[in-house]
Amino acid sequence: MIGRLKAQWAVIRAKRFFFESHSLSSECEEQRERGREKRSKTLMVKLTADLIWNSPHFFNAVKERELELRGNKIPVIENLGATEDQFDTIDLSDNEIVKLENFPLLNRLGTLIINNNRITRINPNIGEFLPKLHTLVLTNNRLVNLVEIDPLASIPKLQYLSLLDNNITKKPNYRLYVIHKLKSLRVLDFIKVKAKERAEAAALFSSKEVEEEVKKVSREEVQKVSDSTEEPDTPKVVAPTQEQILAIKAAIINSQTIEEIARLEQALKFGQVPAGLIVPDLVHSNVATKDGKPSSGDPMEVEFLS
Repeated sequence: MIGRLKAQWAVIRAKRFFFESHSLSSECEEQRERGREKRSKTLMVKLTADLIWNSPHFFNAVKERELELRGNKIPVIENLGATEDQFDTIDLSDNEIVKLENFPLLNRLGTLIINNNRITRINPNIGEFLPKLHTLVLTNNRLVNLVEIDPLASIPKLQYLSLLDNNITKKPNYRLYVIHKLKSLRVLDFIKVKAKERAEAAALFSSKEVEEEVKKVSREEVQKVSDSTEEPDTPKVVAPTQEQILAIKAAIINSQTIEEIARLEQALKFGQVPAGLIVPDLVHSNVATKDGKPSSGDPMEVEFLS
């Protein structure tokens, strides 16, 4: 009887241990998953050979061999030589790429998907490294001025281009300018390029003076934007006067909380005037009322006199 009870108790303990450990492992796994999600939102990931080799690669819907590098917070294009030119399509969308550059010679690459990044510049010689590229998706990037797409003219076989959700699309004659610069283009922003548009583009930019004028305006706009962004939004910091320094020291002595003391000491350390500082008339005039004698400027004396 006792042996049977011991056996039953052992079974109960085993079941209990199993369920507790299973619950704990589930909680740990959830914590790990949350940690991975948090890191993926904050950390930049370097595009290494290991990342390339371990990323998904497959035959896509149009029977092309595709490498998927999307959503990795990649800031810079690099190490694509590790692909050994084995892919027809590379997907770099949803990253943090700023410059379209650093490509090795990829004779096989025909489609480059790089939407939802931060691209502002394109390598002027990009066509030398991507001679077979026919499709380029640059949707939702940061291309602003017409001259920024000029390097794409070096890609000899570019036929399909998307620049949707870039500020460049809001420029006057944007579509005609792109058609004029990219002679082989067949589809722009998912709209077929018509013969009528080619004729209009050729007529509009028939003289180099017009094209240079467009580029000049674009460069001036770039300069204005850079000048406006370089101006600091914060007002110019002015060092506190001697009277304000004395008032800050007096306020530190009279403070009732540690937080207030820390705030005032920080302001004094960095030569700032804290918000809400009231400079007493006593400090302004540098004249004390005690026995008709002038104040020495000691904050203890300021407190005593107040």
